This record gives sequence, C-alpha cells and structure tokens, in this order.
Amino acid sequence: MELLNDEYYMRLAIQLAGGAAGQTGINPVVGCVLVKDGRIVGMGAHLKRGTAHAEIHALQMAGAEAEGSTAYVTLEPCSHFGITPPCSDRLIKEKVKRVVVGSEDPNPLVAGTGIERLRQHGLEVVTGVLAEACRELNETFNHFIGSKRPFVTMKTASTLDGKIASRTGDSKWITNAESRTYVHNLRHRHQAIMVGIGTVLADDPLLTTRLDVPALHPIRLIIDSTLRLPLESKVVTDRTAETLVLTTENASESSKQRLEAAGVTVISCGSGPQVDLSKAMELLGGRDIASILLEGGGTLNGAMLEQRLVNKIHLFFAPKIIGGGRQSLDTMPFAGFDRMEEAIRLERTTVQQFGEDVCVTGYPRYSSEVR
Repeated sequence: MELLNDEYYMRLAIQLAGGAAGQTGINPVVGCVLVKDGRIVGMGAHLKRGTAHAEIHALQMAGAEAEGSTAYVTLEPCSHFGITPPCSDRLIKEKVKRVVVGSEDPNPLVAGTGIERLRQHGLEVVTGVLAEACRELNETFNHFIGSKRPFVTMKTASTLDGKIASRTGDSKWITNAESRTYVHNLRHRHQAIMVGIGTVLADDPLLTTRLDVPALHPIRLIIDSTLRLPLESKVVTDRTAETLVLTTENASESSKQRLEAAGVTVISCGSGPQVDLSKAMELLGGRDIASILLEGGGTLNGAMLEQRLVNKIHLFFAPKIIGGGRQSLDTMPFAGFDRMEEAIRLERTTVQQFGEDVCVTGYPRYSSEVR
C-alpha cells in the first residue's frame, strides 16, 4: 500500500485534473484535494472555462473543514481577477493552513505571484511536488500561453512499411478497433481536428468523436487552398460540430459565399497558391483554439512537419505490409534532409500496445534546435 504523503495526495489531484482533459478550452486543467487531520475533506477540478476553479470546488465541498487544512493543487493558485476571482485570496479567506503546489503557472498574470501572495499571508507553501507530471497535464496550455498558437498533435496510422493506403487508395482499416477507440479519446481531448481537402474528397469523414459514452466533438478544420469542398460533404451538412475551412486570398469568392451560406466559416490564410500554415496557426490561436489533433493525409502531415508546426506525434503501426511502391501513399512525405543528423528526432518517447497494434508517442526535436 502506498504511504500517505504529499505525493500521494498530489496524485489524487492529478487524477482529478486529468479527468477533465479536453473540457477547459484554452484554460489549464487543474485538480485540488483538501486534507485535514488525515481525512480528505474536499476535492475539485476545473471543469469549464469561465466557471469555478478546482480550489473553489474543493473549498465548497469542505465547508468549515477547510480551516486548518492542507490544499494539494496541481497548478499554482491564480492571483488575478479574470473571469473568476483569485483562488489564492479564497484559500487565505477560508484559513487554509498549508498549500502544496505541483507546478508554477506560466501565465504572466500569475507566474509565481499566487505562491508569493499565500506566503505573505502566513500560509506554508511547498512547491514542485510531482512537478513534471503536473506540467505534462497542461502541455497544451503551457505552449499556448507562451506562443499564442495551438499545440498540434499529429496522429497517423500506417502499415509496417510506412503506407497509409494501398496502391488503389484503400485505407479502411489499417489499425484495429482498440486503436481507433484511443484516437476518438484523443479527439475528445483536443479543441479541433485538422485534415486536408484530399482526405475529405477521398473518405468524406464526419470528423466527430464516437465513443460508447457521450463525448466532446472537436471543431473541424479543413485545409482547402482552392475551395474544392463539396457542399454535400458530411463536414458541411452535419451540424454536430463547427467547421472552419482554411484557404487563400486567391480562392473563388463565389465558392466562399456558397460555403458560408451553408454554415461553414471560411478563413483566408495568406496570398500564395497554398494555405500559409504558419499564418493559419496564428489565426486559429487568435480564435482561442489551443489544441489541434492533426489527422491529415500524408501531404498535410509532411507540410506541417517541414514547417515545424507539429509539437507531438502519435505513430500507430499495424502488423501489416501492403507494398505498392510509389503508387501507395506514404505517411508523411516531404522533401527530406541530406544528412541523417538533420533528421527530426522524437524525444521522450513512449510505446503502447493496442491488441496487435503498436503506438509510438514522442515530441519532435527539429535539427536546428538547441538541446
């Protein structure tokens, strides 16, 4: 049995926070556990942007028991007035005695001031408990708050010889049902899902989340430089989720008007022949989209990697070999590098198995980045 200590209760707070992944928009996920005299007296998680934070839920559950308690919080309590009042002030008001913090808040409006405020009012504050695990909870938030651009997770599935479709274009199904269920969980946890127009024309996908329980549907992002998206495609006719089409300033105005009349939002990203993907990320960040699941075809995958716009990668491999040479579709084709030392490396890799399928997850380090 695990010993009762600060790490034990912080793990409970991490579990609470992780359960709300995908629900908080551009806000971080946060968990809080209140402990007094060896008993848990309050628990809470941040559930939705603009609503009460984790500390407030936990304090409300604890009631009078909050006085003299220890609060375990995965992220530094906020110290500023935003949509909601500062959590640090509420912890002080309820006479919490001790606060254990997992990770500091990178938001410039907080950035250590919440911790300092608590200490100034006589609360004991311990920091850095399971810090890395707490930071990983909010990798999308941490990226967005610093860059104002979405954190992009690329998911792709291929055969062992790196093909995402046969020479005839058939791609259903490369991976098994277990892998596909995991991918739908990823959709639930991301604000948006992005594909290229080639994928829409070939497969006519819904791009929604389909699980055995109700789940969140991501905003659908279609990269379509010349506005070829058919009005009868499912991403247009299905209103389960919002659809945004990213195109260029040179796209047909009449096509744009037809799509907008059908309920699609069309966004111009640059004046070149192809969508300026970097500009697209900037504009999507301006719309408060903090996380994107990239499920594009090989061309879009390659372009996003080539422009260094991918932050995390899930590579699913099915134990199949399809062959087909150049007639088959590759996972992520792009111009490539002259030397092996220039290759994009995956760091902090993990491996999961779903039945006979294998998923390699990692974070790309591009060749010019400093270690």
